[in-house]
Amino acid sequence: MKTIIINEKQRGLVFENGKFVKLLTAGKYRFFRNKTVEVLDESLRIYTNQCSLESLLDNEELKASVDVYEIKDNQLGLKFVNGKFTEVFKTGKYAFFKTKTDFEMRIVDTSEAEITDFNPMVMGLPVSTYLRYEVQPYEKGILYIDNKLTKVLDGGVYFFWRNCSTVKVDTVDTRLMQLNVQGQEILTQDKVSLRINFVCCYKLTDIVKAITEIDDYEEQIRLCAQMSLRDYVGKHKLDEILDNKDEISEFVCEKLKAKEKELYIEVSTAGVKDIILPGEIRNIMNTVLVAEKQAQANVIARREEVASTRSLLNTAKLMDENQTLYKLKELEYIERICENVGNISLNGGDGIIAQLSKVLNTK
Repeated sequence: MKTIIINEKQRGLVFENGKFVKLLTAGKYRFFRNKTVEVLDESLRIYTNQCSLESLLDNEELKASVDVYEIKDNQLGLKFVNGKFTEVFKTGKYAFFKTKTDFEMRIVDTSEAEITDFNPMVMGLPVSTYLRYEVQPYEKGILYIDNKLTKVLDGGVYFFWRNCSTVKVDTVDTRLMQLNVQGQEILTQDKVSLRINFVCCYKLTDIVKAITEIDDYEEQIRLCAQMSLRDYVGKHKLDEILDNKDEISEFVCEKLKAKEKELYIEVSTAGVKDIILPGEIRNIMNTVLVAEKQAQANVIARREEVASTRSLLNTAKLMDENQTLYKLKELEYIERICENVGNISLNGGDGIIAQLSKVLNTK
């Protein structure tokens, strides 16, 4: 004989020669050695390696003591105890003991990919049962189910069941975008190779068509800008290009605007960022610039010399015509000289001004 004790919140399954024969509730039992007892927690699903669930349910006593739930394809069973989620069950047949505990098996349909009636993260569902996608406020989400565009999503967080369907969300920025077109080698009309870096600011006008009808709309915009630059540069000489940057920007911008409906965009602005010349051309232009500035400096210096000489001539004429002015000018220069002289020795006789004039050889 052997003794078996079944505690509260436990049930016992009695097997005789490998066959289920009886259900035990809490208590103390004694059995012969030919019988085995498997003790189960009554809060968990009924499972034993001794036999299948169907064999257990053939017993009327056990069948009356359990609740049976059958979860079909495209369904999930969510187990709640006292209002709190505890476990998830996939396709299959499950049985639970009837207890006084607040128990609920909520069966949800996963055939519809999107989860709209609750938040699985808040509920605490395992991440293996759902997908999470986040769309920023400045974005639109393109939802594909089984590679078919289903709808456009606004900013927010979205959840989808991990079922037999393939779910994918592509996000598209709806803000004013900036596209940089890096310079490529372009020959001018006079056979000078240069590179032009260009920038274009645009905004999508029809997100769905831009995604579904155009293969990489950004690359299409870049290609259009590059071809427009080649078209303009190839018809103009280097000096014309350097003198008319705004004209290049206007030309390319017009070409891009002509493609707006075709590319489903709205071009805001477009312009040349910089023009990069080959090293030898850049050195030649720097030499020319230095020579031009030097010539300008020489012209300014000569102009100032002429103006200074003309001013001296006018001053001399005035002093020649007016002796008082001459004396005042003489005294002004004597004052300037005296500011830099430490000591002056004067003898009696002539006046101070006369002696200073003799010292300075003035008349």
